[in-house]
Amino acid sequence: MLNIEIISCLKDNYSYLLYDKISNIVAIIDPSDFSSCDERIKRKYNKLDYILNTHHHLDHVDGNKKLKEKYKSKVLGFELDKDRIPGIDIPLKEKQNFKIGNASFEVIFIPGHTSGHIAFYFKNEKIVFTGDTLFSLGCGRIFEGTYEEMFKSLNKLKNLPIDTKIYCGHEYTKKNLEFCLEYDSKNDFLKKKIGWVNSKEESKSPTIPVSIEEELKTNIFLRCNEPSIKNALNLNNSPEQEIFSKLRDLKDSF
Repeated sequence: MLNIEIISCLKDNYSYLLYDKISNIVAIIDPSDFSSCDERIKRKYNKLDYILNTHHHLDHVDGNKKLKEKYKSKVLGFELDKDRIPGIDIPLKEKQNFKIGNASFEVIFIPGHTSGHIAFYFKNEKIVFTGDTLFSLGCGRIFEGTYEEMFKSLNKLKNLPIDTKIYCGHEYTKKNLEFCLEYDSKNDFLKKKIGWVNSKEESKSPTIPVSIEEELKTNIFLRCNEPSIKNALNLNNSPEQEIFSKLRDLKDSF
């Protein structure tokens, strides 16, 4: 069984510490800050076998070099980012499977936020680490890719089994909720989340993980074919990708 611990880093980043009890293998996903991550690793396990990066942005890889030096860890990242991820040892390919102890993940290539962004999908454990592509109630900004790439990447993730749990790269849920309500105001599932999200914020607790099933009901970026959303944008006859592009532009200035 894979144990997952959420580590809060920087202002609103999440790093994830993975531990396979049977094999005693320890891994971390997107160590954005050495001190925060090392404190937890040192206190819990005092070892780190693998460092996994979803993409090359500094707030996801800044802890790589110091952690690798201290624990002699192996760094994994996508092959397109082999020159941009610090300390990379093992370049991963699309659809490749890799084992962390007794757990195995599949590499899902999801460009858009960056050109080399990937997700780590642990099918048997029913979890996916989505970095800055899919957030709770939102999606990432498009920096290096295109709207079409991001739209297709989100579709890859939304088509995972509905009981899959999403672990994303940031705590953006409250702001994302406000945006979703702006253009999907009659969504009862969304309105029910208001109190829950506020209680999480008050207790300074993560709103992560969240299931694919819940996101399909509430995340506006996964609901681009909903007539009510099209109507709210005055784009009733537009295809889904055009709806997505409009929503992403609106979110950029929200």
